[in-house]
Amino acid sequence: MALFTYDLHVHSCLSPCGDDDMTPCNIAGMAMIAGVKIVALTDHNSCKNCEAFFMACEDYGITPVAGCELTTSEEIHMVCLFEGLKQAMAFDKTIQPYRMPLKNRVEIFGSQPIMGRDDEIIGEEPWFLPAATSLSLNEAAELVRSMGGLAYPAHIDRESNGLLAILGTFPDEPVFELCEVRDKENAQKLAGGRRVVVSSDAHRLTDFAVTLNHIELDCEPDSPPEIIRKALFKKLS
Repeated sequence: MALFTYDLHVHSCLSPCGDDDMTPCNIAGMAMIAGVKIVALTDHNSCKNCEAFFMACEDYGITPVAGCELTTSEEIHMVCLFEGLKQAMAFDKTIQPYRMPLKNRVEIFGSQPIMGRDDEIIGEEPWFLPAATSLSLNEAAELVRSMGGLAYPAHIDRESNGLLAILGTFPDEPVFELCEVRDKENAQKLAGGRRVVVSSDAHRLTDFAVTLNHIELDCEPDSPPEIIRKALFKKLS
């Protein structure tokens, strides 16, 4: 068993609300400087920068996790994480029909660049990513789980797009045994006995790794990323 620092909710520049300097290489580099071992890339309704992020993390010795922050039809944000990159990219394709075909207005919302290995721009997402999907909370959770991923409500301690702010309480279905907060204070009170993940929801490099959070995993500190991810998903599942 060993303690690992983690942040499982970080946005890249693909999210229009994320700063342009939140590139895959910059995030991986900041993680190394801050001492964060495990980092999940969770852009709004897209996993398209995860491949570049995995390559950047390999260069910096960081264990990457692929995922996204999905917006349900109720406007609830849900963290979706996958143990493998291929699973995440398959999920990215699967949710495309459920996304709102609303053109992104760069002059208002910002750009949505798809990045390559060395932070070069290789494409641009034309549709506005943060818009709600047509998937209900229950449908979204079932879809993620059917594809082997983890699904849990994001930042329940926030008014904006938080499950508790919108529904008032955890629903009977889907069952969530895990939830996320941004602030450890009052976390257990809000979680109602559920296990808690504390993550930054970083949109800027200055947001990332302001405080270090730790999780104990059944593997060695110098284990390969795939072993660390397997231990992480076993712990959170």
